[in-house]
This record gives sequence, structure tokens and C-alpha cells, in this order.
Amino acid sequence: MIDRRYRAAPKEALRVEPLGELTAIFDRRSVQTHLVVSPIPEILAAMGEKPCDAATLAARLAADFEVEAEGDVRAIVAERLRELADLGLVAPA
Repeated sequence: MIDRRYRAAPKEALRVEPLGELTAIFDRRSVQTHLVVSPIPEILAAMGEKPCDAATLAARLAADFEVEAEGDVRAIVAERLRELADLGLVAPA
């Protein structure tokens, strides 16, 4: 199965504010605020400016957080990317 590639929203479009265990993400384009928990902020930060897929993101997150990039992590990242796309914080590339 080939992972779908996504592009993160431009950094200037989002205001990200940590609030303890929650993170508020204000999307200036839609004028919506999203309250999220880990790993959403970490996924957005790891995406960078170029389109990437769940396998690429899982590998980046694994390197940063010392976890295995395959299996469950890749599946979790793929699901979170779909959720972020539903919120409009990432878009299919």
C-alpha cells in the first residue's frame, strides 16, 4: 500500500500555543481554533515544507522520540494525517 502524501499548512497560517497537555492551533485561513494533544503538534512540526507521507513522518518522529518507525507508529501517523486533513491543517499533495 502506498502512503498518501500531505503538505502542511504554511507556518504563517497557523498560530500554535502550548497549553499544558493541550495545544491550541489557530488557523488564520479558516479563523478556527483547534485544541489538540500529542502527537498532533509533533506531527505538524515534523512535516516541514515539502509533501511527505506517513512512512517519512514515522521515521522522523522515531528519530526524535526514540521509537520504532514501522508497524503501529506508521499506522497511527497515517490516521492522524487523515484527521489533520479533515481539520484543514494539512492537505493532500
